[in-house]
Amino acid sequence: MARHKRGSAPSRGAVSAGELNALVQFRYEIRRFLRFSEEAARAAGLEPQQYVLMLAIRGLSAEHAPTIGEIAAQLQIQHHSAVELIDRSVTRGLVRRTRNDGDRRQVMVELTAKGDRLLRDLAAHHRDQLSEAAPALLAALTTLMQAVESRPGTSKRTRAM
Repeated sequence: MARHKRGSAPSRGAVSAGELNALVQFRYEIRRFLRFSEEAARAAGLEPQQYVLMLAIRGLSAEHAPTIGEIAAQLQIQHHSAVELIDRSVTRGLVRRTRNDGDRRQVMVELTAKGDRLLRDLAAHHRDQLSEAAPALLAALTTLMQAVESRPGTSKRTRAM
């Protein structure tokens, strides 16, 4: 990917009105889902970030060890921000820290029973909401992908994405 100056987008040719409309719709649908997610977390008595933290921990435990560094990368936040979020979640009884048996210097983060219950309840609400939003999200994404695939000079790699 070509580098570009901060604040400027890389030039990839003109964007059609249909592509712009699809981008607008896609972003709108994503934002609607994220707003739902934030409100559902708050209604359950959580900070929205705590729900996302619990999702990350659950997702990481299958692939990668849920260390503070991995969690920070998953959430796209700074290490110290992850530590603060984990601290608040430990205080609420949602997660706990443990030491890696193989490397005692490594701190792992895992869900507590309370955190797991809350995550499962919220995830069910999110799944239901996403199933309602999916048709509009898919339609916008399909329009964008069709426009990309029809552009002259589009590489196979771009088409596969």
